[in-house]
Amino acid sequence: MTLPLRRAAAYALVSTFALAAPLLGRFAAAPFVVVAACAYAVTGGPAFRLFAYPWDEKAERLWSLVGLALAATGLGLLVPAFGIDTGVFAAAILAVGYGDFGRRFVVEYRADAAAGSVGFVVTALVGALLGQVVVAATATPTMAFLAVSAALLAGLLRESLTERDYPYVVLTVGLLCWLLTTLAPAPSWTRVAVAVVLTVVFGGLSYGLGAASVTGMLTGVFLGVLAVVLGGYGWFVVLVTFFAVGGLASKYRYDEKADIGVAEENDGARGSGNVLGNSLAALVALLGYAAGPALPVPSSLFVLAFAGSVATALADTLSSEVGTLYGPPHLLTTFETVPPGTDGAVTWQGELAGIAGALVVAVLAVALLPLSTVSAALVLAGGVVGMTVDSLAGATIEGGYVGNQTVNALATGCGGAASALLATALGLVAF
Repeated sequence: MTLPLRRAAAYALVSTFALAAPLLGRFAAAPFVVVAACAYAVTGGPAFRLFAYPWDEKAERLWSLVGLALAATGLGLLVPAFGIDTGVFAAAILAVGYGDFGRRFVVEYRADAAAGSVGFVVTALVGALLGQVVVAATATPTMAFLAVSAALLAGLLRESLTERDYPYVVLTVGLLCWLLTTLAPAPSWTRVAVAVVLTVVFGGLSYGLGAASVTGMLTGVFLGVLAVVLGGYGWFVVLVTFFAVGGLASKYRYDEKADIGVAEENDGARGSGNVLGNSLAALVALLGYAAGPALPVPSSLFVLAFAGSVATALADTLSSEVGTLYGPPHLLTTFETVPPGTDGAVTWQGELAGIAGALVVAVLAVALLPLSTVSAALVLAGGVVGMTVDSLAGATIEGGYVGNQTVNALATGCGGAASALLATALGLVAF
């Protein structure tokens, strides 16, 4: 066993202290306080060599272990303060600890990023689920959902960060699990299993066809699981339509777009930033819908916001991927002719493609989501509004002030808000 694998195993064993949470109650953080103190005190010897990453050796201090222990301590203090379930506490810490071990174990035998990510997610899922089962002495579909969500988010964060960032990963995963428990989802075992199978198959195909990077694949699978469990199968179909059609559009006449310098990077494979930038508004709407009666907002507004944001995402993607092949493009703000690929530039062919994309989402939304037929016009309008906002923002603030992913998030948020506000203004939603 190599040193990196032994080190990962040691960190996994430290995370196992989370299983003592139900015995310790309000003092669930106590073992990790001890670990943090001991880790800070150790500056040499076999224990130091076992736990130290290269940056720890350079600093002559086990900052990585201290960071993991302090993050776990922070979550442990929230258990009595906010009544967080000890199973959530265990799931978050075990997902990270055992996920890192699984990734390292796989990488020892196969130096492949995708394989390492699969190893992380699988072992994180097992650790998070078994941790909850041991703590609660029972197994429920909600526990499985939390474990899947924790494993996917931890895997995604680990792809973007390193072991140096243990505190961010542990705390983010813990807060996600806490949020999901407050939504009180009540899925069946079948719903959770189908969600995992559907999203994994789709994510695998996206990665295999080069439409998504490893992080893009993990982000898509994570969002897909949330869509199926918190919304339903119709929500997943609407969301996956954007991913599928958008991915194909990125590949459409890719060589021609590459020749003029407007093709997506990484051979058209979309990363986590692109996927999340286009899906953040949809995720917020989905969580709002799942919150249900706890919010003083009709659930139909969240459905419209979700559909309008996805319509914007697909409209913007098609207008960019198709429109750049035609010309000459013009800035929407001044109508001056500009080179292909200029932020905020549009062509009439791209605008038509964008409207067609928004229309596809509008039709699917009315067919699959709890919306009336007239809502199709609202979703279409939201998609067009969002696409226009994207072009205006691209021509005015993108590059100098914000990046493309921020503009995408702004545009999809405006598209979703436009659909919901139109419904309110027309009196189609009663408060």
